[in-house]
Amino acid sequence: MNITLLTELADAELLARVKSLVQSERRATAALVAHLAEVESRKLYLEEGCRSLFCYCTQILHLSEHAAYNRIEAARTIRRFPLVLAVFERGDVHLSAVKLLAPVLTPENHQELLTAAKHKSKREIEELIARVRPQPDIPPLVRKLPARKSVATATATATATAKEPPAAATAAEALFVPGAPPRPAAVVPLAPERYKVQFTASAATCDKLRRAQELLRHRMPNGDVAEIFDMALDFLVGDLEKKKFAATDRPRQVGIATPGRSRHIPAEVKRAVWQRDQGRCAFVSPSGGRCTEHGQLEFDHVRPHGDGGSATVDNVRLLCRRHNQYEAQQFFGLWQAERAQDLAHR
Repeated sequence: MNITLLTELADAELLARVKSLVQSERRATAALVAHLAEVESRKLYLEEGCRSLFCYCTQILHLSEHAAYNRIEAARTIRRFPLVLAVFERGDVHLSAVKLLAPVLTPENHQELLTAAKHKSKREIEELIARVRPQPDIPPLVRKLPARKSVATATATATATAKEPPAAATAAEALFVPGAPPRPAAVVPLAPERYKVQFTASAATCDKLRRAQELLRHRMPNGDVAEIFDMALDFLVGDLEKKKFAATDRPRQVGIATPGRSRHIPAEVKRAVWQRDQGRCAFVSPSGGRCTEHGQLEFDHVRPHGDGGSATVDNVRLLCRRHNQYEAQQFFGLWQAERAQDLAHR
């Protein structure tokens, strides 16, 4: 395919092609998964010089380890429950969902679970599984992690021990690359309304936690870490909501802003808009799909202030930063084009 030809496509045609290609890719993947299931059933990978289907997928088909693992798990699942292949081919569930659901599917529950998993994200699938197979709470734990070696230290060590036999790597010997992004915190559903939250904290954060435990000892003798974090987050969220959209227990009546006078959005308008839009981007596509973003939200004038729009509840909405920029480009690009056209006719 000549990628430069895509620049000549109209927006609507480009999006239509993308949707068609996704459907084709999904059908092709479903067919591949079905064929892999039969290949494993006949053990044909042995004839190809591979000891397992995984080796066949990575060494002969040249799939990545991750892609091979997901497709093999799906292949084994559809052999147990053929319905999985149909819902995947329709696009009701993705490969990650099939992999996550596989251990909890039974002849009795697979139809119900596949229906409940329709168009769900990975996190929502994990929550669904936690309801089906709840796990016990994990005990609180605060421990010091082993020091990580820098690249320079690791290189010097490797040079000095180049002639020594290699030893098994341990967690303490993992390389630390300066500037590399830290691993994201793990938030894993364990059971309904119960989550495991795991992250790496600095020494200063641990000192603050211990100080909080000491100060709360009269109210919280066991110094429960989860309860302390919940209490701290209550204060943090309350402060951020007050700053972000003027949250208060004693709101004033929403007033009527004077059009065109100021860009300032009154606190009562922010509160009303935040509640109406449910703390979520209010952008709606022409097909009716609403943006799901809850972060980086900004208050936006439906009719821009520069065009005489006022800061009223009806004229203010919540938009994520990307859609706020998009709407500004759409409006002012058209506005500038119309203005240039008017000047040309004068």
